[in-house]
Amino acid sequence: MATGGTTSPPSVPRHTNRLINEKSPYLLQHAHNPVDWYPWGQEAFDKAKKENKLIFLSVGYSTCHWCHVMEEESFKNKEIGEIMNKNFVCIKVDREERPDVDKVYMTFVQATSGGGGWPMSVWLTPDLKPFVGGTYFPPEDGVHRVGFRTVLLRIAEQWKENKEALLENSQKILEALLYRSEVHVQGQESPPPSKEVMATCFKQLSNSYDEDYGGFSESPKFPTPVNLNFLFTYWALHRTTPEGARALQMALHTLKMMAHGGIHDHIGQGFHRYSTDQHWHVPHFEKMLYDQGQLAATYSRAFQISGDEFFASVAQDILLYVSRDLSDQAGGFYSAEDADSYPTTASGKKREGAFCVWAAEEIRALLPDPVEGATEGTTLGDVFMHHYGVKETGNVSPMKDPHQELKGKNVLIVRCSPELTASRFGLEPGRLAALLQEGRRRLSTARAQRPRPHLDTKMLAAWNGLMISGFAQAGAALAEQEYVNRATQAAAFLRRHLFDPASGRLLRSCYRGKDNTVEQSAVPIQGFLEDYVFVIQALFDLYEASLEQGWLEWALQLQHMQDKLFWDPKGFAYFSSEAGDPSLLLRLKDDQDGAEPTPNSVTVTNLLRAACYSGHTEWVEKAGQILAAFSERLQKIPIALPEMARATAVFHHTLKQVVICGDPQGEDTKEMLHCVRSVFSPNKVLMLADGDSTGFLYRQLPFLASLERKDGKATAYLCSNFACSLPITSPQELRGMLCP
Repeated sequence: MATGGTTSPPSVPRHTNRLINEKSPYLLQHAHNPVDWYPWGQEAFDKAKKENKLIFLSVGYSTCHWCHVMEEESFKNKEIGEIMNKNFVCIKVDREERPDVDKVYMTFVQATSGGGGWPMSVWLTPDLKPFVGGTYFPPEDGVHRVGFRTVLLRIAEQWKENKEALLENSQKILEALLYRSEVHVQGQESPPPSKEVMATCFKQLSNSYDEDYGGFSESPKFPTPVNLNFLFTYWALHRTTPEGARALQMALHTLKMMAHGGIHDHIGQGFHRYSTDQHWHVPHFEKMLYDQGQLAATYSRAFQISGDEFFASVAQDILLYVSRDLSDQAGGFYSAEDADSYPTTASGKKREGAFCVWAAEEIRALLPDPVEGATEGTTLGDVFMHHYGVKETGNVSPMKDPHQELKGKNVLIVRCSPELTASRFGLEPGRLAALLQEGRRRLSTARAQRPRPHLDTKMLAAWNGLMISGFAQAGAALAEQEYVNRATQAAAFLRRHLFDPASGRLLRSCYRGKDNTVEQSAVPIQGFLEDYVFVIQALFDLYEASLEQGWLEWALQLQHMQDKLFWDPKGFAYFSSEAGDPSLLLRLKDDQDGAEPTPNSVTVTNLLRAACYSGHTEWVEKAGQILAAFSERLQKIPIALPEMARATAVFHHTLKQVVICGDPQGEDTKEMLHCVRSVFSPNKVLMLADGDSTGFLYRQLPFLASLERKDGKATAYLCSNFACSLPITSPQELRGMLCP
């Protein structure tokens, strides 16, 4: 199981502030700053009002590189700390714990500065209205940037001299934000036509596609599963057209280039956050749970579609990393691993990527063995270094290393095909695979001796949902029962630790305690829309992989609760947070599928699946109302919402219920199930009719009782809108119907 790894020896802290009582690893990182930090809450708000002070709000997360930099430079600086304490009430927020607070103020920062990111620094009036904001500030003035100290002093001065103007301005800003951020139905009640939305989205992705290296931007390059999943669905609906072929080629080429690149950790498995260059080579080294969950599912789909074992092996590699390094012994998944770590146990200063990069001489020393049968004098190191692009002086361009943290180091990247590397050294291709595997094994053993990066052991319902989907979908597509078991274990963890059975509500987060127990905050944070949406999606995926009806039942209960807490009956679609929190100035609806899909996008498909499993047609209506609310954006810039664009196709093509009637233990049933799971069909839901009329599904869907096994054999039916196909008993015939 994952461990925190080695860090430098503890010294007695000079300062301790209120954050010492928090559970969030990010807030605890700042508990010994000389800044008098408060967590987000009434105590801080009351102090600001009582003392008539402005609030300085700092938002970040524990594995954020620039958050660490700003802490080192400014928040640990005693003089800057004194300026902050004297003039402001200072509040620290972990954006992963409180995405609602983060979204409100990020909306403001993006609207007023044209950019955004973390650390986010925002100044608020005592009644929480923002008036100045930005991201990272260097401590002192530079040629191009005003320093943090100067900004603090200027704002404090403004508050003394021009308080009324400032308050008036903040009110205006808030009104503009409310207007800008509203997503609602504009007169037109019907969802946009899927054909046009899909075609526009495909065109926009195609225009931004990098033909050489894959991906949809030059640099930085992000793994965007939402784009790839859109392209897979587009292909499935246009299999025989040139556009369909191009969509598939774009997605598979991108996945191959990412897997060969340095963004993929060839020694420690899993994927880093993003690549700083066009070639997927030099990553920003943190690893986030939400990337691993979505990528495991996407690589599994690529395998379903292409049959290429390469994609299956990448999915397995991601799941190995998560099982080993991000898994809590109680069954949950941790949030992230940091980019920065100590280069050696004796180092006093962390460096980005230190845990992952290699000097050429290190690799030579680890792999000195002569390779039998290769050209004269070839060592294992020669073969390994050639294949992974290792250079004597390091392979990272100084342009991509502004702080010279990677000087002389190598980020491993597959530079040649196995055939080319093998022929270069006169080897059989089959032999090469074993040599590279031995090289990776030795480097992995050596790397285990290095100090590990910080591990964020916070466990979030939403991200655990994405990871359960990753394990469940890989388990189904790759026919690996152990992955389904791991997904089941994590879902049981959610039910035990992040769900309140008395109220029927999800909780946002829990934490690894001192003795590896699971702990909860004194006042637990209630789940947000994204927690419900990603957990419901996970439970549907887990049902399809395990056929345990209990997960379906829970998913439908949670969908009812989501409707109750977040639905907007006037403007349609769901708010990100629930009503009734006076400290939140805006209730927002996200309108961009980014590193994670936006919850409203995923909900469209969730609602259609929920309707298929329950017979409740009002959920189909709600799905259409969400698409109507986002209609303008879907028609103009669907590239901003590729997951929702994909969902328009699922909505208009109607989900097919693939019902298998059979004995779950029978070989013929298993063969039918394997057939359904092994093909990619974006508009199907799978269910097993096992003949138990007292079970949950039979109670929900009375029509199941009329479906029979033909000649006593496992029989499939394709049903939609309560009408079913003729019975199918041949897996080949079923496959033909699922892949028209």
